[in-house]
Amino acid sequence: MTAEIAIMNKEAVALAADSAVTMGQEGKWEQKVFTSANKLFTLSKYYPVGIMVYGSASFMGVPWQTIIKIYRSKLGKQKLDTLKEYADNFIAFLNNDNPLFPERQQKEYLYGNTSSYFALIRKEIEKRVKSTTDQEGEITNTQVKQITTNVIREHHNKLEKAKMLPSIPETHIEDIIKKYSDIIDKARKDVFEKLPISAVSLNQLRKISVSLFSKDIFPINISGAVIAGFGDKDTFPSLRSFDIEGIVNNKLKYKYNKHLSTEISFEMGSTIIPFAQREMVHTFMEGVDPDLQRYMEDSLFQIFGKYPKIIVENIGKFNDKEKQELLKKLEQVSNKIFKDYQKHMTIFRRNYYADPIMKVVAGLPKNELATMAETLVNLTLFKRKVSPEAETAAGPIDVAVISKGDGFIWIKRKHYFKSELNPQFFANYFTEVKDEKK
Repeated sequence: MTAEIAIMNKEAVALAADSAVTMGQEGKWEQKVFTSANKLFTLSKYYPVGIMVYGSASFMGVPWQTIIKIYRSKLGKQKLDTLKEYADNFIAFLNNDNPLFPERQQKEYLYGNTSSYFALIRKEIEKRVKSTTDQEGEITNTQVKQITTNVIREHHNKLEKAKMLPSIPETHIEDIIKKYSDIIDKARKDVFEKLPISAVSLNQLRKISVSLFSKDIFPINISGAVIAGFGDKDTFPSLRSFDIEGIVNNKLKYKYNKHLSTEISFEMGSTIIPFAQREMVHTFMEGVDPDLQRYMEDSLFQIFGKYPKIIVENIGKFNDKEKQELLKKLEQVSNKIFKDYQKHMTIFRRNYYADPIMKVVAGLPKNELATMAETLVNLTLFKRKVSPEAETAAGPIDVAVISKGDGFIWIKRKHYFKSELNPQFFANYFTEVKDEKK
């Protein structure tokens, strides 16, 4: 996991990211957390645009740091008018038959994701078979086949209802089935082995596999990319966020995160957006921990739900019909009162917590934006440090400020080497930039 944040006002955007990266697969072996990962980068050497990544440390087996540096070299001195164009250009770089992601790697990715989802289906089948055996003492082959058919159909129907991603062409589904049917069938044989599967279910399994690479269905362990800064014609900074999963048949599966993207304007002078582990920033901005807030609201909802029935049951002069009518009215009133409570609490938190902070952020100078971004990431790191869970957010915090006039400025940046022992690194970097400007 990761703790990252972007804070923007009309003058600049401050980005801060921790350095923790988790290695290992949960449940198979002990996970290790290293605190040396780079998650914050310049997207251009010449213009005020930066990128943060979170979630998976690599994409299709290639480290994000390598991908970004190759893109940055390819971008060169190209100047784009808006931040949106920079973001779209980066997505296009990933999406356009990129030699970084060869066909062999795409096949491995398809097989791995398909096998993982098929394994979930098998576990559900085994669970239902065990339940039937526990109840009846035995189970027939016919019953096993029926359970298998039912579970596969349920998953197929659920995924069929999912929306196609707007970036995926309609022909992508048929193209995957034609091109990769042998890999899908191999995953099916490896996972389901000798389980009885009908011809209809076989076809449904293929469609399930294809849905994983074309529809708005994203697993937890994907990458997030945050691109922020200024285009050449942008007056104020903006930010665009994407969920990025993988590539099959040279088509990138990604989604633009509208709720985690924003732009500063005359009407909106500041914003604070946390990524990945967001609970401490939510607590700071809203005055209450999100888990505590959910628990309180769930508890109140249950209380409001019980009271109408308790009241009606204690009214002796009403007959059953009158009690049912009264119960229905009281339930409607109870629901309205609860919704009004939620509305008033939201307004209170906004007026007394979030809005005053945002007014201050709107006027912060660049150095204070950086301090605030680092502090909010530090809150998450400290919470993880004193919690019993693994420190999935930890390590040095990289901080950068991007402004129209100064460009991308590092406030804090870790190196895995000592700068005084490696002057050639910085000399080569700046010489390259100087030469490219000629």
